[in-house]
Amino acid sequence: QLPVVESGGGLVQPGGSLRLSCTASGFTLAYYAIGWFRQAPGKEREQVSCISSSDRTTNYADSVKGRFTISRDNANNTVYLQMNSLKPEDTAVYYCANLRSGYMCWTADPALYENWGQGTQVTVSS
Repeated sequence: QLPVVESGGGLVQPGGSLRLSCTASGFTLAYYAIGWFRQAPGKEREQVSCISSSDRTTNYADSVKGRFTISRDNANNTVYLQMNSLKPEDTAVYYCANLRSGYMCWTADPALYENWGQGTQVTVSS
């Protein structure tokens, strides 16, 4: 069983919205900074957003600022990514993972995150 499960992806038209969920089993997400990443075919995995453990500080990639919102529900051990005004270039497999060291989102390097799920496909197309 994978440590986290991402869900909520799908096919949506440009301008549409989706809410992704990242739910953990076997460990508590609240203790970690959590990042959402995406990987499009032929491209490297990139972080789109991160939320810290302590004060819930959030970071966003420039390409999604103002459109995506990350949040966490510690009671349900879940982190969400609300995606609005979706564009075709948002098409990718989306993953969540926790930062190995530290409570704040001090790095966007995927190599420093762990407990990856299998991802959820987001396709933005008319």
